[in-house]
Amino acid sequence: MATFLRPLSYRYQWLYDAISGAAALSVGGEKRFRHLALQGLAIQPESRVLDLCCGSGQTTQFLVSLSNHVTGLDASPRSLERAKNNVPEADYVEAWAEEMPFAESYFDWVHTSVAMHEMQPKQRQQIFQEVYRVLKPGGVFALIDFHRPTNPVMWPGLALFLWLFETETAWELLQSDLPAQLQQVGFQTPEPKLYAGGSLQVIQAQKV
Repeated sequence: MATFLRPLSYRYQWLYDAISGAAALSVGGEKRFRHLALQGLAIQPESRVLDLCCGSGQTTQFLVSLSNHVTGLDASPRSLERAKNNVPEADYVEAWAEEMPFAESYFDWVHTSVAMHEMQPKQRQQIFQEVYRVLKPGGVFALIDFHRPTNPVMWPGLALFLWLFETETAWELLQSDLPAQLQQVGFQTPEPKLYAGGSLQVIQAQKV
């Protein structure tokens, strides 16, 4: 699945920004979308924060306003180059999310934004295990991603977006129970908070 628009959106940042900005209108705009997973988190200036699969730094720019110790990780050199230009205040590491080059219990917070739907189920579970490893006890893994809509009105728009820009892994995620998968790793996971008619979910999972 996906069309020619998918590779174009990754090649040209202006196109990616336009698409993500339009999609974020369902929750009140890009700024609010980027803050949804961070709501209620007591991130301090001295906190160590990992922006996992940071892309071009769309959420990293908000994290650096909360913490002086933000690290962005991504496997794409092109995305990291853009992130460095967009948000030079953060540190950046090129690596796979399944094999992060960090010590155990290194971060206070880990954040990821609409990245887990890109992963195969086995790959996603490996990432959850890695996040659990690098988080300090009591630390929180905050994520936002797609969810099966609870309001049928949202189905046509979400289906069109997934058809144009995403692959079969995004459709698979709609059938997945992310809180249960996080609990299997050891996280304490409350019920997801749903937005945009249930088409987006925010999970804040704590390492116990």
